[in-house]
Amino acid sequence: MNRFAPLAAVLALAAVASGAAPPAPEAVRAEAREIFAAAIGYETSIGRGQVPKLAEYLAERFRKGGFPAADVHVLPLGETASLVVRYRGTGKGGRPVAFLAHMDVVTAKRSDWQRDPFKLTEENGYFFGRGTTDVKQEVALLTETFLRLKAEGFVPSRDLIIAFSGDEETAQATADDLVRHHRDLVDAEFALNGDGGGGVLAEDTGKPTLFYVQGAEKYSVTFSVTTRNPGGHSSQPRADNAIYELADALKAIQGYEFPVRWNDWTLGDFRAASQSAPAPLAAAMKSYVADPHDAAAVAVITKYPQFVGKLRTTCIATLLQGGHAENALPQSATAGVNCRVFPGTTVAEVEQTLQRLCGPKVEVKRNYEPTTSDASPLREDVMRVVSGAVQAANPGARIVPTQAAYATDGLVYRNGGIPTYGVGSSFEKESEGFAHGLDERIPVTSFYNGLTHWYVLIKALAGKG
Repeated sequence: MNRFAPLAAVLALAAVASGAAPPAPEAVRAEAREIFAAAIGYETSIGRGQVPKLAEYLAERFRKGGFPAADVHVLPLGETASLVVRYRGTGKGGRPVAFLAHMDVVTAKRSDWQRDPFKLTEENGYFFGRGTTDVKQEVALLTETFLRLKAEGFVPSRDLIIAFSGDEETAQATADDLVRHHRDLVDAEFALNGDGGGGVLAEDTGKPTLFYVQGAEKYSVTFSVTTRNPGGHSSQPRADNAIYELADALKAIQGYEFPVRWNDWTLGDFRAASQSAPAPLAAAMKSYVADPHDAAAVAVITKYPQFVGKLRTTCIATLLQGGHAENALPQSATAGVNCRVFPGTTVAEVEQTLQRLCGPKVEVKRNYEPTTSDASPLREDVMRVVSGAVQAANPGARIVPTQAAYATDGLVYRNGGIPTYGVGSSFEKESEGFAHGLDERIPVTSFYNGLTHWYVLIKALAGKG
Protein backbone atom coordinates (compact mmCIF):
# COMPACT_ATOMS: atom_id res chain seq x y z
CA MET A 1 0.00 0.00 0.00
CA ASN A 2 1.42 3.41 -0.95
CA ARG A 3 1.07 4.87 2.55
CA PHE A 4 3.73 2.43 3.75
CA ALA A 5 6.22 3.11 0.97
CA PRO A 6 8.21 5.83 2.82
CA LEU A 7 8.39 3.72 5.98
CA ALA A 8 9.45 0.62 4.05
CA ALA A 9 12.22 2.62 2.40
CA VAL A 10 13.42 3.94 5.76
CA LEU A 11 13.56 0.47 7.30
CA ALA A 12 15.27 -1.01 4.27
CA LEU A 13 17.91 1.72 4.34
CA ALA A 14 18.50 1.23 8.06
CA ALA A 15 18.84 -2.52 7.59
CA VAL A 16 21.41 -2.08 4.82
CA ALA A 17 23.35 0.63 6.61
CA SER A 18 23.51 -1.26 9.89
CA GLY A 19 25.34 -4.45 10.67
CA ALA A 20 26.01 -6.51 13.75
CA ALA A 21 27.85 -4.47 16.34
CA PRO A 22 30.62 -5.95 18.50
CA PRO A 23 29.40 -7.35 21.82
CA ALA A 24 29.55 -5.23 24.95
CA PRO A 25 32.87 -5.37 26.85
CA GLU A 26 33.18 -8.19 29.36
CA ALA A 27 33.19 -5.81 32.32
CA VAL A 28 29.90 -4.33 31.12
CA ARG A 29 28.39 -7.78 30.67
CA ALA A 30 29.49 -8.81 34.16
CA GLU A 31 28.05 -5.71 35.78
CA ALA A 32 24.76 -6.14 33.89
CA ARG A 33 24.50 -9.73 35.11
CA GLU A 34 25.22 -8.61 38.68
CA ILE A 35 22.43 -6.03 38.54
CA PHE A 36 20.09 -8.56 36.90
CA ALA A 37 20.75 -11.14 39.63
CA ALA A 38 20.17 -8.57 42.36
CA ALA A 39 16.91 -7.41 40.77
CA ILE A 40 15.59 -10.98 40.45
CA GLY A 41 16.46 -11.53 44.12
CA TYR A 42 13.93 -8.95 45.30
CA GLU A 43 10.46 -10.54 45.57
CA THR A 44 8.67 -7.54 44.11
CA SER A 45 5.22 -9.08 43.72
CA ILE A 46 2.19 -7.42 45.26
CA GLY A 47 1.98 -7.42 49.05
CA ARG A 48 5.67 -8.12 49.64
CA GLY A 49 6.85 -4.53 50.07
CA GLN A 50 10.08 -5.22 48.17
CA VAL A 51 9.78 -2.72 45.33
CA PRO A 52 11.11 0.23 47.41
CA LYS A 53 14.13 -1.88 48.37
CA LEU A 54 14.89 -2.66 44.73
CA ALA A 55 14.42 1.02 43.86
CA GLU A 56 16.89 2.04 46.57
CA TYR A 57 19.40 -0.58 45.39
CA LEU A 58 19.24 0.77 41.84
CA ALA A 59 19.33 4.37 43.03
CA GLU A 60 22.55 3.67 44.91
CA ARG A 61 24.08 2.12 41.77
CA PHE A 62 23.26 5.29 39.85
CA ARG A 63 24.67 7.56 42.53
CA LYS A 64 27.88 5.55 42.72
CA GLY A 65 28.03 5.59 38.93
CA GLY A 66 28.30 9.36 38.83
CA PHE A 67 24.71 10.54 38.64
CA PRO A 68 24.06 13.50 40.97
CA ALA A 69 21.81 12.67 43.90
CA ALA A 70 19.51 15.50 42.81
CA ASP A 71 18.83 13.60 39.56
CA VAL A 72 17.99 10.27 41.24
CA HIS A 73 14.49 10.09 42.71
CA VAL A 74 12.85 7.24 44.64
CA LEU A 75 9.17 8.14 44.97
CA PRO A 76 7.23 6.00 47.50
CA LEU A 77 3.54 5.31 46.90
CA GLY A 78 1.79 3.04 49.39
CA GLU A 79 3.70 -0.23 49.65
CA THR A 80 5.47 0.35 46.34
CA ALA A 81 7.59 3.05 44.68
CA SER A 82 8.90 4.37 41.39
CA LEU A 83 12.43 5.35 40.38
CA VAL A 84 13.30 8.26 38.09
CA VAL A 85 16.84 9.04 36.93
CA ARG A 86 17.78 11.95 34.66
CA TYR A 87 20.88 11.78 32.47
CA ARG A 88 21.47 15.44 31.66
CA GLY A 89 22.42 16.45 28.16
CA THR A 90 23.24 19.64 26.30
CA GLY A 91 19.68 20.20 25.10
CA LYS A 92 20.89 20.74 21.54
CA GLY A 93 19.22 17.52 20.37
CA GLY A 94 15.69 18.46 21.39
CA ARG A 95 13.35 17.52 24.20
CA PRO A 96 14.07 14.56 26.53
CA VAL A 97 13.39 10.92 25.76
CA ALA A 98 12.02 8.67 28.52
CA PHE A 99 12.84 4.96 28.94
CA LEU A 100 10.22 2.85 30.70
CA ALA A 101 10.20 -0.48 32.54
CA HIS A 102 8.66 -1.80 35.75
CA MET A 103 10.28 -3.25 38.85
CA ASP A 104 7.33 -5.34 40.07
CA VAL A 105 6.51 -8.88 38.95
CA VAL A 106 3.59 -11.29 38.96
CA THR A 107 3.37 -13.49 42.05
CA ALA A 108 5.33 -16.74 41.82
CA LYS A 109 4.63 -19.71 44.08
CA ARG A 110 7.99 -21.23 44.98
CA SER A 111 6.63 -24.75 45.47
CA ASP A 112 5.40 -24.88 41.86
CA TRP A 113 8.73 -23.93 40.29
CA GLN A 114 11.57 -26.30 39.44
CA ARG A 115 14.02 -23.56 40.53
CA ASP A 116 13.80 -20.75 43.05
CA PRO A 117 11.91 -18.03 41.15
CA PHE A 118 13.69 -15.29 43.10
CA LYS A 119 17.21 -16.44 42.38
CA LEU A 120 18.79 -15.90 38.98
CA THR A 121 19.76 -19.33 37.63
CA GLU A 122 21.80 -19.82 34.47
CA GLU A 123 21.24 -23.23 32.93
CA ASN A 124 21.32 -24.73 29.43
CA GLY A 125 21.69 -21.36 27.74
CA TYR A 126 18.87 -19.64 29.67
CA PHE A 127 18.48 -17.33 32.63
CA PHE A 128 15.61 -18.55 34.84
CA GLY A 129 13.68 -16.50 37.40
CA ARG A 130 10.54 -14.47 37.91
CA GLY A 131 10.91 -11.29 35.89
CA THR A 132 13.60 -12.55 33.52
CA THR A 133 11.34 -11.57 30.60
CA ASP A 134 8.71 -9.41 32.35
CA VAL A 135 10.55 -7.22 32.75
CA LYS A 136 13.55 -7.07 35.09
CA GLN A 137 15.90 -7.84 32.22
CA GLU A 138 15.11 -4.40 30.78
CA VAL A 139 15.50 -2.81 34.21
CA ALA A 140 19.01 -4.26 34.42
CA LEU A 141 19.91 -3.50 30.80
CA LEU A 142 18.75 0.11 30.89
CA THR A 143 20.48 0.66 34.23
CA GLU A 144 23.74 -0.78 32.96
CA THR A 145 23.55 1.14 29.68
CA PHE A 146 23.17 4.45 31.54
CA LEU A 147 26.09 3.51 33.81
CA ARG A 148 28.24 2.47 30.84
CA LEU A 149 27.59 5.69 28.95
CA LYS A 150 28.31 7.79 32.05
CA ALA A 151 31.58 5.92 32.63
CA GLU A 152 32.58 6.56 29.01
CA GLY A 153 32.05 10.29 29.49
CA PHE A 154 29.17 10.38 27.02
CA VAL A 155 27.27 13.68 27.08
CA PRO A 156 23.90 13.24 25.35
CA SER A 157 22.50 15.91 23.08
CA ARG A 158 19.20 15.75 25.00
CA ASP A 159 18.18 14.71 28.49
CA LEU A 160 17.55 10.97 28.92
CA ILE A 161 15.10 9.82 31.60
CA ILE A 162 14.72 6.41 33.19
CA ALA A 163 11.26 5.91 34.69
CA PHE A 164 10.82 2.56 36.44
CA SER A 165 7.34 2.00 37.88
CA GLY A 166 6.46 -0.24 40.81
CA ASP A 167 3.01 -1.75 40.17
CA GLU A 168 2.52 -2.21 36.44
CA GLU A 169 1.23 -5.73 37.00
CA THR A 170 -1.61 -4.50 39.23
CA ALA A 171 -2.93 -0.94 39.64
CA GLN A 172 -0.40 1.03 37.54
CA ALA A 173 -0.70 3.70 40.22
CA THR A 174 3.01 4.57 40.21
CA ALA A 175 3.06 5.30 36.48
CA ASP A 176 -0.10 7.37 36.87
CA ASP A 177 1.48 9.20 39.81
CA LEU A 178 4.55 10.06 37.75
CA VAL A 179 2.58 11.36 34.77
CA ARG A 180 0.02 13.28 36.83
CA HIS A 181 1.91 14.52 39.88
CA HIS A 182 5.59 14.45 38.90
CA ARG A 183 5.29 15.51 35.28
CA ASP A 184 8.40 17.67 35.53
CA LEU A 185 10.46 14.53 36.19
CA VAL A 186 9.18 12.42 33.28
CA ASP A 187 7.94 14.85 30.65
CA ALA A 188 9.43 13.89 27.30
CA GLU A 189 9.02 14.25 23.56
CA PHE A 190 8.30 10.51 23.53
CA ALA A 191 8.94 7.40 25.59
CA LEU A 192 10.55 4.07 24.67
CA ASN A 193 9.02 1.23 26.62
CA GLY A 194 11.06 -1.86 27.48
CA ASP A 195 7.81 -3.61 28.46
CA GLY A 196 6.43 -3.70 24.93
CA GLY A 197 7.39 -4.91 21.48
CA GLY A 198 10.33 -7.28 21.23
CA GLY A 199 11.73 -9.92 18.94
CA VAL A 200 10.93 -13.42 17.72
CA LEU A 201 13.44 -16.23 17.17
CA ALA A 202 12.89 -18.96 14.59
CA GLU A 203 11.72 -22.21 16.17
CA ASP A 204 14.13 -24.35 14.16
CA THR A 205 17.31 -22.26 13.88
CA GLY A 206 16.93 -19.82 16.78
CA LYS A 207 17.83 -16.93 14.48
CA PRO A 208 16.11 -13.53 14.75
CA THR A 209 13.14 -13.23 12.39
CA LEU A 210 10.85 -10.39 13.50
CA PHE A 211 10.98 -7.38 15.79
CA TYR A 212 7.71 -5.80 16.83
CA VAL A 213 7.52 -2.07 17.53
CA GLN A 214 4.41 -1.47 19.59
CA GLY A 215 2.77 1.89 19.01
CA ALA A 216 -0.73 1.33 20.38
CA GLU A 217 -2.56 -0.70 23.02
CA LYS A 218 -6.17 -1.63 23.59
CA TYR A 219 -7.53 -0.74 27.00
CA SER A 220 -9.63 -2.98 29.20
CA VAL A 221 -12.87 -2.23 31.00
CA THR A 222 -15.34 -4.61 32.65
CA PHE A 223 -19.08 -3.97 32.87
CA SER A 224 -21.63 -5.53 35.21
CA VAL A 225 -24.77 -6.52 33.33
CA THR A 226 -27.61 -7.07 35.83
CA THR A 227 -31.26 -8.09 35.69
CA ARG A 228 -33.62 -7.80 38.69
CA ASN A 229 -36.97 -9.34 39.59
CA PRO A 230 -39.29 -9.56 42.64
CA GLY A 231 -38.72 -13.33 42.63
CA GLY A 232 -41.07 -15.79 44.27
CA HIS A 233 -41.58 -19.51 44.79
CA SER A 234 -40.08 -21.79 42.17
CA SER A 235 -43.35 -23.75 42.00
CA GLN A 236 -44.97 -20.69 40.42
CA PRO A 237 -42.76 -19.80 37.46
CA ARG A 238 -43.42 -16.62 35.49
CA ALA A 239 -42.39 -15.34 32.09
CA ASP A 240 -40.20 -12.63 33.63
CA ASN A 241 -37.21 -14.46 35.06
CA ALA A 242 -33.98 -12.65 35.93
CA ILE A 243 -31.74 -15.47 34.73
CA TYR A 244 -33.51 -15.90 31.41
CA GLU A 245 -33.52 -12.15 30.83
CA LEU A 246 -29.79 -12.02 31.53
CA ALA A 247 -29.26 -14.90 29.11
CA ASP A 248 -31.12 -12.97 26.42
CA ALA A 249 -28.95 -9.92 27.06
CA LEU A 250 -25.76 -11.98 26.85
CA LYS A 251 -26.85 -13.60 23.60
CA ALA A 252 -27.44 -10.13 22.17
CA ILE A 253 -23.91 -9.13 23.14
CA GLN A 254 -22.52 -12.38 21.73
CA GLY A 255 -24.16 -11.76 18.38
CA TYR A 256 -22.89 -8.23 17.98
CA GLU A 257 -19.70 -7.20 16.21
CA PHE A 258 -18.30 -3.76 16.91
CA PRO A 259 -17.34 -1.66 13.88
CA VAL A 260 -14.01 -2.42 12.24
CA ARG A 261 -11.29 0.06 13.24
CA TRP A 262 -7.71 0.45 12.07
CA ASN A 263 -4.58 2.54 12.42
CA ASP A 264 -1.05 2.53 10.98
CA TRP A 265 0.06 -0.01 13.58
CA THR A 266 -2.61 -2.62 12.86
CA LEU A 267 -2.37 -2.18 9.11
CA GLY A 268 1.40 -2.53 9.30
CA ASP A 269 1.01 -5.66 11.40
CA PHE A 270 -1.44 -7.26 8.95
CA ARG A 271 0.78 -6.29 6.05
CA ALA A 272 3.73 -8.10 7.62
CA ALA A 273 1.65 -11.09 8.74
CA SER A 274 0.29 -11.59 5.22
CA GLN A 275 3.77 -12.57 4.06
CA SER A 276 3.81 -15.75 6.12
CA ALA A 277 0.13 -16.57 6.79
CA PRO A 278 -1.55 -19.58 5.07
CA ALA A 279 -3.03 -18.88 1.64
CA PRO A 280 -6.68 -17.95 2.40
CA LEU A 281 -5.75 -15.83 5.41
CA ALA A 282 -2.81 -14.18 3.65
CA ALA A 283 -5.02 -13.09 0.76
CA ALA A 284 -7.61 -11.69 3.15
CA MET A 285 -4.96 -9.74 5.05
CA LYS A 286 -3.60 -8.21 1.86
CA SER A 287 -7.11 -7.24 0.77
CA TYR A 288 -7.83 -5.74 4.18
CA VAL A 289 -4.64 -3.64 4.16
CA ALA A 290 -5.54 -2.37 0.68
CA ASP A 291 -9.10 -1.59 1.78
CA PRO A 292 -10.11 -1.91 5.46
CA HIS A 293 -13.75 -1.62 4.35
CA ASP A 294 -13.50 -5.01 2.57
CA ALA A 295 -16.18 -6.97 4.43
CA ALA A 296 -15.25 -10.29 2.83
CA ALA A 297 -11.63 -9.95 3.96
CA VAL A 298 -12.74 -9.00 7.47
CA ALA A 299 -15.00 -12.07 7.61
CA VAL A 300 -12.06 -14.37 6.83
CA ILE A 301 -9.73 -12.74 9.37
CA THR A 302 -12.45 -12.86 12.05
CA LYS A 303 -12.35 -16.66 11.96
CA TYR A 304 -8.89 -16.54 13.59
CA PRO A 305 -9.17 -15.58 17.29
CA GLN A 306 -5.57 -14.37 17.49
CA PHE A 307 -6.34 -11.60 14.99
CA VAL A 308 -9.86 -10.54 15.99
CA GLY A 309 -8.58 -8.08 18.58
CA LYS A 310 -6.67 -6.16 15.91
CA LEU A 311 -9.86 -5.54 13.94
CA ARG A 312 -12.26 -4.07 16.45
CA THR A 313 -13.37 -3.64 20.04
CA THR A 314 -14.42 -6.95 21.60
CA CYS A 315 -16.71 -7.67 24.56
CA ILE A 316 -17.02 -11.11 26.12
CA ALA A 317 -18.83 -12.53 29.15
CA THR A 318 -16.30 -13.75 31.72
CA LEU A 319 -18.17 -14.00 35.06
CA LEU A 320 -21.65 -15.15 36.05
CA GLN A 321 -23.75 -15.20 39.21
CA GLY A 322 -27.48 -15.34 39.86
CA GLY A 323 -30.26 -16.52 42.13
CA HIS A 324 -30.21 -17.09 45.87
CA ALA A 325 -31.90 -20.47 46.48
CA GLU A 326 -32.62 -23.58 44.47
CA ASN A 327 -36.35 -23.42 45.27
CA ALA A 328 -36.86 -19.71 44.62
CA LEU A 329 -37.24 -17.62 41.50
CA PRO A 330 -34.10 -15.53 41.00
CA GLN A 331 -34.31 -11.98 42.28
CA SER A 332 -31.21 -10.93 40.36
CA ALA A 333 -28.58 -12.20 37.96
CA THR A 334 -25.32 -10.54 36.99
CA ALA A 335 -22.66 -11.19 34.39
CA GLY A 336 -19.24 -9.61 34.09
CA VAL A 337 -18.52 -8.52 30.54
CA ASN A 338 -14.91 -7.69 29.78
CA CYS A 339 -14.24 -5.37 26.84
CA ARG A 340 -10.94 -4.78 25.09
CA VAL A 341 -11.42 -1.41 23.47
CA PHE A 342 -9.76 -0.23 20.27
CA PRO A 343 -7.72 2.98 20.68
CA GLY A 344 -9.79 6.06 19.89
CA THR A 345 -13.06 4.51 21.08
CA THR A 346 -14.46 6.01 24.29
CA VAL A 347 -15.74 3.95 27.19
CA ALA A 348 -19.03 5.84 26.93
CA GLU A 349 -19.49 4.61 23.35
CA VAL A 350 -18.98 1.01 24.45
CA GLU A 351 -21.32 1.38 27.43
CA GLN A 352 -24.04 2.91 25.26
CA THR A 353 -23.71 0.07 22.75
CA LEU A 354 -24.05 -2.59 25.46
CA GLN A 355 -27.05 -0.83 26.97
CA ARG A 356 -28.75 -0.66 23.57
CA LEU A 357 -28.13 -4.36 22.97
CA CYS A 358 -29.39 -5.41 26.40
CA GLY A 359 -32.50 -3.22 26.45
CA PRO A 360 -33.87 -0.71 28.96
CA LYS A 361 -34.79 -3.29 31.64
CA VAL A 362 -31.19 -4.43 32.01
CA GLU A 363 -28.67 -2.41 34.03
CA VAL A 364 -25.25 -1.95 32.41
CA LYS A 365 -22.68 -0.42 34.75
CA ARG A 366 -18.93 -0.01 34.34
CA ASN A 367 -16.99 -1.51 37.25
CA TYR A 368 -14.21 1.10 37.17
CA GLU A 369 -12.95 4.04 35.16
CA PRO A 370 -10.34 2.70 32.73
CA THR A 371 -7.25 4.48 31.49
CA THR A 372 -7.72 5.13 27.80
CA SER A 373 -5.30 6.25 25.11
CA ASP A 374 -5.03 6.86 21.40
CA ALA A 375 -2.38 5.31 19.19
CA SER A 376 1.02 6.98 19.03
CA PRO A 377 1.92 8.51 15.67
CA LEU A 378 4.03 6.21 13.51
CA ARG A 379 7.21 8.30 13.35
CA GLU A 380 9.76 7.44 10.69
CA ASP A 381 12.61 8.89 12.76
CA VAL A 382 11.80 6.61 15.69
CA MET A 383 11.41 3.59 13.44
CA ARG A 384 14.76 4.39 11.79
CA VAL A 385 16.80 4.45 14.99
CA VAL A 386 15.00 1.39 16.37
CA SER A 387 15.70 -0.51 13.17
CA GLY A 388 19.38 0.41 13.38
CA ALA A 389 19.59 -0.83 16.98
CA VAL A 390 17.81 -4.09 16.12
CA GLN A 391 20.12 -4.77 13.18
CA ALA A 392 23.17 -4.05 15.34
CA ALA A 393 22.11 -6.50 18.06
CA ASN A 394 20.05 -9.04 16.09
CA PRO A 395 20.83 -8.68 12.37
CA GLY A 396 18.25 -10.04 9.96
CA ALA A 397 15.15 -9.33 12.05
CA ARG A 398 12.34 -7.67 10.09
CA ILE A 399 10.74 -4.63 11.76
CA VAL A 400 6.96 -4.91 12.18
CA PRO A 401 4.62 -2.22 13.55
CA THR A 402 2.02 -3.64 15.94
CA GLN A 403 -0.80 -2.86 18.35
CA ALA A 404 -0.97 -4.85 21.59
CA ALA A 405 -4.13 -6.49 22.89
CA TYR A 406 -2.80 -6.08 26.45
CA ALA A 407 -1.95 -2.95 28.43
CA THR A 408 1.37 -1.68 29.83
CA ASP A 409 2.48 1.57 31.46
CA GLY A 410 2.67 2.88 27.90
CA LEU A 411 -1.11 3.27 28.09
CA VAL A 412 -0.69 5.70 30.99
CA TYR A 413 1.96 7.76 29.21
CA ARG A 414 -0.06 7.96 25.99
CA ASN A 415 -3.09 9.00 28.02
CA GLY A 416 -0.92 11.77 29.47
CA GLY A 417 0.07 13.02 26.04
CA ILE A 418 3.50 11.38 25.76
CA PRO A 419 3.72 9.18 22.62
CA THR A 420 5.12 5.80 23.61
CA TYR A 421 6.76 3.03 21.59
CA GLY A 422 7.33 -0.52 22.81
CA VAL A 423 10.87 -1.50 21.82
CA GLY A 424 11.90 -4.11 24.41
CA SER A 425 15.20 -5.73 23.51
CA SER A 426 14.35 -9.37 24.28
CA PHE A 427 14.19 -12.04 21.58
CA GLU A 428 12.66 -15.45 22.25
CA LYS A 429 10.93 -18.30 20.46
CA GLU A 430 7.15 -18.06 20.52
CA SER A 431 7.03 -21.54 22.09
CA GLU A 432 9.20 -20.31 24.97
CA GLY A 433 7.14 -17.33 26.09
CA PHE A 434 6.85 -18.03 29.82
CA ALA A 435 6.15 -14.54 31.14
CA HIS A 436 3.69 -14.79 34.08
CA GLY A 437 4.12 -18.57 33.97
CA LEU A 438 6.23 -21.29 35.55
CA ASP A 439 10.00 -21.32 35.09
CA GLU A 440 10.07 -17.96 33.30
CA ARG A 441 13.26 -17.66 31.26
CA ILE A 442 15.24 -15.66 28.72
CA PRO A 443 18.01 -16.89 26.42
CA VAL A 444 21.38 -15.81 27.80
CA THR A 445 22.43 -14.48 24.39
CA SER A 446 19.23 -12.43 24.19
CA PHE A 447 20.02 -10.75 27.50
CA TYR A 448 23.55 -9.77 26.49
CA ASN A 449 22.41 -8.68 23.02
CA GLY A 450 20.12 -6.28 24.84
CA LEU A 451 23.18 -4.34 25.96
CA THR A 452 23.98 -3.64 22.31
CA HIS A 453 20.34 -2.84 21.53
CA TRP A 454 19.99 -0.08 24.12
CA TYR A 455 23.54 1.26 23.68
CA VAL A 456 23.16 1.73 19.92
CA LEU A 457 19.63 3.07 20.30
CA ILE A 458 20.57 5.72 22.87
CA LYS A 459 23.69 6.80 20.98
CA ALA A 460 21.58 7.20 17.82
CA LEU A 461 18.92 9.23 19.65
CA ALA A 462 21.24 11.46 21.64
CA GLY A 463 24.68 11.31 20.07
CA LYS A 464 26.38 14.22 18.32
CA GLY A 465 24.94 13.12 14.98
